[in-house]
Amino acid sequence: MPDLGEFRHHLEVDASEARVVLVDDLRSFVNGRSAEVARSSAAGVQLLDRYRGQRLDELWLDHDLGGDDTVWPVVEVLERAAFEEHRFDIGIVYVHSANPAGAMKIVQVLRHWGYQVHVASGSTEVGYLDGTAIAS
Repeated sequence: MPDLGEFRHHLEVDASEARVVLVDDLRSFVNGRSAEVARSSAAGVQLLDRYRGQRLDELWLDHDLGGDDTVWPVVEVLERAAFEEHRFDIGIVYVHSANPAGAMKIVQVLRHWGYQVHVASGSTEVGYLDGTAIAS
């Protein structure tokens, strides 16, 4: 599991005011912390559109969103905004997917466009809705 400690201090200081978006079809934050959750790529795109021109402290992305749906439409919105020189103001993007190949592609694309991205696969901060944390 990656060390998220250097970012945790920022989260603890402003946790009640932090703007956090989680795009994941099945998982949520295990500690119940506040976040806006999108369960599909379409919902993720709509949620990002609401944050245009505003600060988003954290964006958590899962690659596979059930069936044939993936997070790529969300990534493409971020990429297009950066290409048009209107990059989203996001403190950090966490990629917490259990799909290693998909996660690395997301990381590569978003880093290319100047987003601060960390691989958080295996993070105990997100878990399935039944309460179990992800293992990989």
